[in-house]
Amino acid sequence: MQGLKRHTISVAGLTAALLLAPAHSAFAGGPIDKGTTNTKKDNGLKDGTLYAAVSYDTSKNGSGSSVGHVSPADTSWKPPACWLAPRWTAKQFAKETESEYKNVTTDPSQPNYAKNATAEFREKYKDGEYKNYNLDKQDDGMWWGAVENPNAPLLDRTACNSTLPFWVQNGDTPKVKNAISPEILAGLAYEQIKVPGTEVTLAPSGATKVNLPTWAWLDKGDFKPVSVTASITAPGLNIQATTVAKPVSLRLQPGTADAETYPASGECAINADDSIGEPYAKGKATETPPCGIKYLRSSGGGTYNLRATVTWEITWTGTGGTDGDLPDGTFGNDQDVKVQEAQAVNR
Repeated sequence: MQGLKRHTISVAGLTAALLLAPAHSAFAGGPIDKGTTNTKKDNGLKDGTLYAAVSYDTSKNGSGSSVGHVSPADTSWKPPACWLAPRWTAKQFAKETESEYKNVTTDPSQPNYAKNATAEFREKYKDGEYKNYNLDKQDDGMWWGAVENPNAPLLDRTACNSTLPFWVQNGDTPKVKNAISPEILAGLAYEQIKVPGTEVTLAPSGATKVNLPTWAWLDKGDFKPVSVTASITAPGLNIQATTVAKPVSLRLQPGTADAETYPASGECAINADDSIGEPYAKGKATETPPCGIKYLRSSGGGTYNLRATVTWEITWTGTGGTDGDLPDGTFGNDQDVKVQEAQAVNR
């Protein structure tokens, strides 16, 4: 039952899936990363085959050994699971439809309903609603179909598969749900954002002392905005969106209830020079830091697990003057902090 695969959604969706899933499984993989820096311009054809896949420019992304993907602070938000985009020229669509029709209808292992669905699909585009696959309009438009985001949950990414392939004139933007758009590209770029780790500097140096403020900070050179641009190019279609992540605050979680944070919320705002907190200076051991922690109990023979998490504000701009906001993202690291009883303090 190869032609059936995993598509059992609706009569219309099943008809399309029966035909297209085996032949286009590679395309259904969705976005492709063409490298850290993608500046290639083309007409949407690769080796004569339309790919219309999303590509990324990640040259302005975060780098280093401790980078990671941000997690949306709004847990109800998800990157796009699927979308509709140009997939075939008229000749490609005709060739693959006819080939699949022949494969399914002549295969004795295929059930009758699969053969009937495939025949109905062929009829629709060859002699029904459309005439001969629009071959006489080969240079005027494209056949659009569903594309799945391979990073999305399986059930979510099949949501677009119930939409049968449809014809779009080059240069037109179809007014249908889930049609590829700058906003969809912005969500996909969000998924590719990477930001640096957040190991904060703590002082005074050495083991942290009980009941004495520990200063925490991140230098301005450590955190700066990062961005990823997602784009899709095909005949009659050239759209993109750039998603930008900007650091806005640092949250400190001491790893024990026997501690106080500065400020009390544990949320340290970013400074005007893009640093967070203030470096410790000699003589400030008993002063209240703008960003820091005071441990109230020794960690004994072990350590406390301090978690430092940076919140990143996410915005996007896209083709045609489009723009918008996306949920803030967070990324953090853990670091061990040894806390000892204070014996004496040198000021």
